[in-house]
Amino acid sequence: MTTMTRTTTAGVRAPLALIGGGVLALTAVELLNPRLDPLSEALSRYVHGTAGLLLPAGLLAVAGASAVLAARIEAGAGRIAVAAWTVGILIAGIFPADPPGRHHRPSLSELVHGNAAFLAFAALPAAALLLRRGLTATRPRMRTALDALTLVSLLGTAALAVLLADVMDGGPSLGLFGAPTLLGLVERIVLAADFGWVAAALLATAAGKRGRRA
Repeated sequence: MTTMTRTTTAGVRAPLALIGGGVLALTAVELLNPRLDPLSEALSRYVHGTAGLLLPAGLLAVAGASAVLAARIEAGAGRIAVAAWTVGILIAGIFPADPPGRHHRPSLSELVHGNAAFLAFAALPAAALLLRRGLTATRPRMRTALDALTLVSLLGTAALAVLLADVMDGGPSLGLFGAPTLLGLVERIVLAADFGWVAAALLATAAGKRGRRA
């Protein structure tokens, strides 16, 4: 068992601002590209649209905040998982995805982006589970929020894996409500839960007490 590093609320204001800025950037790039269907299209495709640079900027901002979180957690499996999430988001932000519709012949950049993104998606719920005891011990009032975000992230990532496999296997076929796939919707739900968990975890580490984690 190890203890979490003591932090102050002031010490997490900057990373929380980075998460807020990242969310605003991703929201803006989506609003600026209404021709793309948010239900079916992965957010990473928006890099090829209007103000596409907002997408990597948003991901890099969240990666920066996540790096701060990793630094505030003492060595252990939880820190490794947060670091894996951070590296995955960072690489996904640096290497752009292919334009929409190119499922059959992905470029090298797409392969790097996709694998890094899924590393991040898989690592975040693992980190949430590993750090649950320490974070909730430090901030008991945040237990419900942290547990809810962890559950959404875990279930959403499982659903996302199924939808990604469907898209890569010759193109999307799991259509609902007239959309080729709900990949875009599920991805956005997972991202919202993951970003929310990082923000909540930063707040939990800012508690004046010292908590314990597995």
